[in-house]
Amino acid sequence: MEINRKLNKHSYRNSGLLSGNLLRYSILGILMLVGELLFPQQTSSSLNVTNGRFRAAVVKIDITPDDSKMLLGYQARKSMGIHDHIYHKIVALDDGTTQFFLVSTDICLISPSECDNVAVQVKRQLGVNPSNLWWTVTHTHSAPEVGVPGLLGIFLGERYHHNVDSIYTASVEQKLIEGIKEARNKLAPARFGVGWGFSQANINRRAIDIDGKASLGLNPDGVVDRRIGLLRIEKEDGSPLALIANYPMHGTVLGGENLEISGDAPGIVSEYVEQQCGVPVLFINGAAGNLAPIYSVYPNPQAGHLGQFRVLLGDRIIEANRKITSTTDQVKLLSGSLIIETPRKPSLTNWPSDLGNYTRTTNTGIKMVRLPVRFLKINEDVALWSAPLELFCDISNEIRDRSPFPYTFYFGYSNGWLGYLPTGSAWEQGGYETTVSPYTPAAAKDLTESVTGYLQGEMRSNPPIRAKDRSHN
Repeated sequence: MEINRKLNKHSYRNSGLLSGNLLRYSILGILMLVGELLFPQQTSSSLNVTNGRFRAAVVKIDITPDDSKMLLGYQARKSMGIHDHIYHKIVALDDGTTQFFLVSTDICLISPSECDNVAVQVKRQLGVNPSNLWWTVTHTHSAPEVGVPGLLGIFLGERYHHNVDSIYTASVEQKLIEGIKEARNKLAPARFGVGWGFSQANINRRAIDIDGKASLGLNPDGVVDRRIGLLRIEKEDGSPLALIANYPMHGTVLGGENLEISGDAPGIVSEYVEQQCGVPVLFINGAAGNLAPIYSVYPNPQAGHLGQFRVLLGDRIIEANRKITSTTDQVKLLSGSLIIETPRKPSLTNWPSDLGNYTRTTNTGIKMVRLPVRFLKINEDVALWSAPLELFCDISNEIRDRSPFPYTFYFGYSNGWLGYLPTGSAWEQGGYETTVSPYTPAAAKDLTESVTGYLQGEMRSNPPIRAKDRSHN
């Protein structure tokens, strides 16, 4: 069977090298097209790379504010203390031709326009192609707001009767840009490894009643994804440099009553694993749209057993790391992107002014969402894909099952937030997630078929030379 054949490939192969040219895509429509005209395709000299030699670096920067801030997640509320610090964590990868930067930040959500603003600055200052900068957030609900609310201001406008904290936003931006510069300057010969782990720290959160309708709760019979996708970066001598742990789970152990700044479970787990392994850990959230931590929305860390996630998830990441027995210094990176167009929810008549590049109206008057998806292929076994979504895990599970790559990881909450994207059947059940979504029931299929097609097609073959928009009218 095809499934068994693919599962048998899960042992990591060191000899896989990618041939072909660097895939260049534009993911932000007209904005990115103009950017490409203004900033030609990068060369090795402009990126300060060393041809043919894999290098990497990691940087960790504290972004915990000194004063009280508005917290994003739940109702509008201000912080009254700090439980644990929050950070930017940045990994730089360089295969001699392509430089790629992955950022994990301990905040809840950011608008795509905020990511675009940073990407433009990084492009101008460092010459980094925006497609090769992925800014992900851990989705903790106990961290300060950063930037404009974007779509959240449309769906949950009652939370935003206050001004944007431009000073803190500028600080977060500047620390991120400086961190990217530092990471690039610290690039050194490195090795790469990949593996899987498993944790039961999450649970489906769509409780179904006798009428078939959904509400926020706990659903032990619901679909889950409990795989940990783990990337390990080592120094040239084989000693550890960084871990990148991909796991889907809302950052909602702490509920709306909590007023202390915290990285929630993702932050606590990352710090614990760092203490045990001695290197920074980037927590990359996955398809957590319908997944909660098994202890959820408690008033304080003690009631929510926050520390126990060090065992529930932290120890499982450490175990997965021990199982990675093979790494390689022969690494080839291939980045790409596409824009998936899918119909906008008809009732969503308002659209944020800062997100004009993420919607359009067809000649027949249908309003579309322009959803950017990015890809990174590492050698012949690893495919990462990302989107600015709270994606239901059913969708990422199916894409992973259909992917030709034995290690296929979805990086959620990446480069902004364009709402929840539920499964088609979830729309019939209703619930919170369907109300905080700009999409229609067709979006799940549009995304699944487009991403799967890209993984099975372009990602496996020589890359095309032009960006691709996939429209579903």
